[in-house]
Amino acid sequence: QVQLVESGGGLVQAGGSLRLSCAKSGSTLSRNVVGWFRQAPGKEREFVTHISRSGGSTYYADSVKGRFTISRDNAKNTVYLQMNSLKPEDTAVYYCAARRPGLPGSTIEYGYDYWGQGTQVTVSS
Repeated sequence: QVQLVESGGGLVQAGGSLRLSCAKSGSTLSRNVVGWFRQAPGKEREFVTHISRSGGSTYYADSVKGRFTISRDNAKNTVYLQMNSLKPEDTAVYYCAARRPGLPGSTIEYGYDYWGQGTQVTVSS
């Protein structure tokens, strides 16, 4: 059973920064592509970014490109999402998710088998 736990959410003013963490308990995370998704109130969950197993390849949604950075530390079984220049429209519950070992990155939420419980990010104007 893969267990993912997000942390680092909170309230921040527009233009500020937050860093989210996604930690995996149990077996290593290094075999999994990891993605971040978010869901704003009244909206469907949307793709934000994903990172390859080694960390050498990343992909971002246009809405966050240039502002958000995904990274990972496989020794710590943790993936990070650094969010800079935050905007009120970034307000959402942020989820990390992992694909089954060996599968490539995906922007589709149904391609991910393991999910965290989510962490709230609120950006005030």
